[in-house]
Amino acid sequence: MRVADFDFDLPERLIALRPAAPRESARLLVIRPGRPLEDRTIADLPDLLTPGDTLVLNDTRVIPAAFNGVRAPRAASPLDQPQPLFGPKVSVNLHKRVGPNTWLAFIKGAKKIETGDRLTLNGAFACLVADKREEGEALLAFELEDAELDAAIAAHGTIPLPPYIAAKRTPDERDLTDYQTLLAARDGSVAAPTAGLHFTADLFERFAARGIARQTITLHVGAGTFLPVKADDTVDHRMHAEHGFIDQAAATYLNTRRAAGGRSVAVGTTSLRLMESAADGAGVIHPYTDDTAIFITPGYRFRAVDALITNFHLPRSTLFMLVSALAGLETMRAAYAHAIENAYRFYSYGDACLIFPEAHERA
Repeated sequence: MRVADFDFDLPERLIALRPAAPRESARLLVIRPGRPLEDRTIADLPDLLTPGDTLVLNDTRVIPAAFNGVRAPRAASPLDQPQPLFGPKVSVNLHKRVGPNTWLAFIKGAKKIETGDRLTLNGAFACLVADKREEGEALLAFELEDAELDAAIAAHGTIPLPPYIAAKRTPDERDLTDYQTLLAARDGSVAAPTAGLHFTADLFERFAARGIARQTITLHVGAGTFLPVKADDTVDHRMHAEHGFIDQAAATYLNTRRAAGGRSVAVGTTSLRLMESAADGAGVIHPYTDDTAIFITPGYRFRAVDALITNFHLPRSTLFMLVSALAGLETMRAAYAHAIENAYRFYSYGDACLIFPEAHERA
């Protein structure tokens, strides 16, 4: 499909720079193909779902993966020798760990670096540019590894807010809690699974009282989620891989609830993408420990997900393509036009949708 088909005009004033407070006060647009749109709030969710349904949430935790880097002189001394901090400056966003001491990263100012360069991050610890790649990506090899590297990242990094927020303000102490979900437990993401930001302990209690269960799975979100689609046709776009986990107990629980007639409601596109990656053609979810680069566009037949709770996404983005695959492109274009006209707040700290799929036979 043409990427231009997924474009729309979004007023900059609708980009949310802070989350709603309290979290469940965020607005919620209910989208059922073929039926009128409903303007509700996140607090209404327990009444919009049905006893027997299961919320599937991503329990990944955002790590402080953003750094300011300084390139050492090209005639650099060995990695373990201290060097003065001078030279070209770059911004570094780690996005996927690939080894005990190696990370893939996106580099802003990548034209200033080459393979073999040494970078000092936030004046604290160093890495080598092991492989400079296309579109600002690089493989970084650190002098530290495993737990020592984890500790250095945690001590010296900053929360990697999405570029459309970071361009407007500096991350601060509030973001340390605002940009984590209540269920965040497994370190590894460099972006939050933002649909989960709306959920509170009180809301979970109300779900439980209504017979709506919850199950956690893990997809470590990479910064590739923010990359623009530069291709003219969706078939030419390359997705960045992200690592996910579904254990046997979670798979069995989800399959059992769904076989009994309950719906699986993905909280966020990250949960949806992992569930669809782990499901077979009959919609049965299997244990999963692997990367996924699944790219969902209109025409995709959903196998494991019956509804989706998600925020409002960027024009021309892979995530707007995904929701268009679920509910239909014209339905989503009409829903987003309604949201813009009624001043819904967009993106990571914004409002949300509850989306039911176009009518189809369930896998």
